[in-house]
Amino acid sequence: MSRIIAGTAGGLALANVPGSATRPTTDRVKEALFSRLEAYGVLHDAVVLDLYAGSGALGVECASRGAARVELVEQADKAASVCRRNADQVNTVLRRRVVQVHRTGVEGFLSKLPGGGHYNLVLMDPPYPLTDDKLAHVLGLLVPVLAEGAVVVVERSSRSPQPQWPAGLECFSDRKYGETQLWFAEPAEVSPQNS
Repeated sequence: MSRIIAGTAGGLALANVPGSATRPTTDRVKEALFSRLEAYGVLHDAVVLDLYAGSGALGVECASRGAARVELVEQADKAASVCRRNADQVNTVLRRRVVQVHRTGVEGFLSKLPGGGHYNLVLMDPPYPLTDDKLAHVLGLLVPVLAEGAVVVVERSSRSPQPQWPAGLECFSDRKYGETQLWFAEPAEVSPQNS
């Protein structure tokens, strides 16, 4: 059983997705990730997007630690249902509706968003079968919706290659924790082509 580690809802038990279609982030990786995010100063009052949310554990952890709004995007029925349950629990503890769930595909969700820098933090833990090209496409869709100074975190198997970063997004750090690799990226200025 997973729990919220810290913040207003710290210690709250979370529902897990039944079966093996998702792989929850281990407590060790979650603690390391949130230590880094807090060091970057990106959590307080952040607008957070948790893509391929699974149970929503990372997103609701952000809400517990002071994010202003968290959007969980999950397409699978069972996982989206668990996201709703976990979001409802955290929203009840926080006494306001911080966490929202979108039961839809990631690409469709991102392609319908207006540009303009909405999100301060994006967490992505895509399923292993997602191809490198598809991941690169999704990262490209993120660029127009990132706020200045935003952080994008991609969690993959440590055997996966580094994501292909699109123009407008650059990796500034990565960390390996056993079988898990985290990549941290930020918006980058795109230099105009020489004519």
